[in-house]
Amino acid sequence: MEPTQNAVVYIVDDDASVRDALAWLLRSRRLYSEAFDSGEAFDARLAGGLEVTTPSCVLLDMRMHGLSGLGLFEKLIGYGLQATLPVIFLTGHADVPTAVATVKQGAFDFFEKPFSDNALVDRIEQALAQSAVALSQHSASHSLQEQLDGLTEREKAVMRLVVGGLPNKLVADQLHISVRTVEVHRSRVFEKMRVKSAVELANLLRNL
Repeated sequence: MEPTQNAVVYIVDDDASVRDALAWLLRSRRLYSEAFDSGEAFDARLAGGLEVTTPSCVLLDMRMHGLSGLGLFEKLIGYGLQATLPVIFLTGHADVPTAVATVKQGAFDFFEKPFSDNALVDRIEQALAQSAVALSQHSASHSLQEQLDGLTEREKAVMRLVVGGLPNKLVADQLHISVRTVEVHRSRVFEKMRVKSAVELANLLRNL
């Protein structure tokens, strides 16, 4: 699947002409967009529980009346969305030092006005690709957590010792159960976690 398939680009700018121009540019590249005329309007969308389920990114004007682009970016970080919702700042010359600082804080990139349409679209597509990777990792982590939640407390105890490299006999000694019981729990852990070895299980748990 192409990273831009079903993607959404959120445009946040208090200048209607800029919003319209960006929306037209994105349509010409077959990219869907949603526009917001203020930082407050997009923050209301975020606070309302915006769920990022498809590759997405934000084109964010640095200077806006009311809630600034920088202020909105800090809120987005607070919502924990900077990975799945990369931000590309649109700035004036005077804002460049601030924009550079935001990139160090986790913003994807910034473009000084006026900018090249082709260069901007290239970076938007790269931001969407990054969002797709983050969404995939989040989905895998969520699935792994669900698998762990499906283990009993005894299975978790056996798993921790098995992953630590202990043979069944020592696991049995530490938990004061029989070796046969350890074998049964170990088998169930492997089945529930969808692995075939302790090494594979240890590698899987590193992704948490």
